[in-house]
Amino acid sequence: MISVVDPLQVSRFLQAYDTAANQKGIKLSIGFDFHKYVSITRALPTKKPTQPSFRPDRSPIKSDEGYWLIGVDKNNEVALVEAARLYDLSHSNFAEHLESLKAYYADPTIHAHPQSRCICTAPSAKEITGKVAYHGDFWLRKDFRGQGIPKIMAAILRGASFAMWAPDFVCGLAARWLLDKGVLAQYGHAHHESGAMLQLVEEDIADDDLLVWMTGEELRNLVYRHDRADLALIS
Repeated sequence: MISVVDPLQVSRFLQAYDTAANQKGIKLSIGFDFHKYVSITRALPTKKPTQPSFRPDRSPIKSDEGYWLIGVDKNNEVALVEAARLYDLSHSNFAEHLESLKAYYADPTIHAHPQSRCICTAPSAKEITGKVAYHGDFWLRKDFRGQGIPKIMAAILRGASFAMWAPDFVCGLAARWLLDKGVLAQYGHAHHESGAMLQLVEEDIADDDLLVWMTGEELRNLVYRHDRADLALIS
C-alpha cells in the first residue's frame, strides 16, 4: 500500500470523532508511557487486568511503536481506555506471532508460564503480515455504555494508528459475547473469524476469542472517506 499519509485528511477524521466524544461528555488524550498506562488501568475496579502485550514489564514498547488513549468525564474521572502497538511481522505472520506467545511477551522463555499457550486456527491470521497494528485493552465505564461510544473509540484508535504507522493491517482479538450482543458491529471491524484460543496461566487468562481485522487499504478508505452522516447518528 502507499505509505504517504495526508495529514489534513487524518486531522479532519480525528477531529470529527474527538468532537463526537466531547459531545458525549468525554475528553480524550493520548499517552506513550506504558508504565503510567498500567498504573491507570490497575486502579479501574471493573476492568480486567491489562494483557502482557501492553505491560512494559513483560513486553516493552518503544515510544514510536505504541500508544494509549484515555477518556475522562467532567469530573476528570476515567471513563474509557484503550491501547495500540505496532508489530513488525515482515518475516512472520499474526498466527505465528500469537502461537509463539511473542504477541504477549518479549521473551516467552523467560516470562511465559510453561503451560501458557495460544492456538490460532483462524485462516486469515496467516495472511496478516508486514506492519501490523494491534489494538486492544478496550474498556468503557458502565454509565457510558449504550451511547455509540465504542464506534468513536475504535475510530480514534484507527485514525491515530494510520497517522503514525500507515500499517498493512489493523487487528485484534475480541470476546465472542461482543458478537452475540451486537457490540462487535459498533466497533466497525471489516472482518472477523473464529479461532484464537488463549491461555496465560500467570495472568489467569483463558479466552476463546474472535480474530478481527481490516487491511491497510480498508483503513485508508475509512479515514479518507468516512461517512459524516454515520457520525451524525452517533452525535
